[in-house]
Amino acid sequence: MIKKQHLPEKICVVCQRPFRWRKKWAKVWLEVRYCSEACRRTRRTSVSVKEIEDGA
Repeated sequence: MIKKQHLPEKICVVCQRPFRWRKKWAKVWLEVRYCSEACRRTRRTSVSVKEIEDGA
């Protein structure tokens, strides 16, 4: 069993804060990029705005 202080960490691509491994991410840990659903939604919104600005 892994102790909490030894869990792997990543940096969120939106808020730049560190976040730790969660059991629900066990199978997809290499693909996880965001610390929360809020950051995931923020990223999607900011990308959409940039695409609109670049396309216009």
